[in-house]
Amino acid sequence: MALYSEKVMDHFRNPRNVGQIDDADGVGEVGNAKCGDIMRMYIKVDENRVITDIKFNTFGCGSAIATSSMATEMIKGKTIEEALKLSNQAVVKALDGLPTHKIHCSVLAEQAVRAAVKDYYDRHGIAYNPEDFKEIDPEEAHGGHCGL
Repeated sequence: MALYSEKVMDHFRNPRNVGQIDDADGVGEVGNAKCGDIMRMYIKVDENRVITDIKFNTFGCGSAIATSSMATEMIKGKTIEEALKLSNQAVVKALDGLPTHKIHCSVLAEQAVRAAVKDYYDRHGIAYNPEDFKEIDPEEAHGGHCGL
């Protein structure tokens, strides 16, 4: 059995929405110092609070790139509120799974989206529930090991 699904390999080899948005409405950056993965998400939001464009830059392994790519695909065209419902489990499922030692990459993708949304709220003076932005320890998300 292959370690990575075809979807993971496709999003790694052909990542969607790579780049940056210079006039982004929200930017979120997260990282895992232990593994060295760093993700930055940029969102463009219209007057109806719909994410009309999203880009990412990821420095990390193939799983980090694939989860970033999939997360952008899953929330593009969604409202900010819908984007906040994105879970790392949904990203893993959409990719047809990840090895246990790579689940932390999906947690980082979820956190990068949340960080970009929080930045959007902060820039626009929109009140939010701080509980929506509690950080998840990527190491605890899969049993405390990075799996490099």
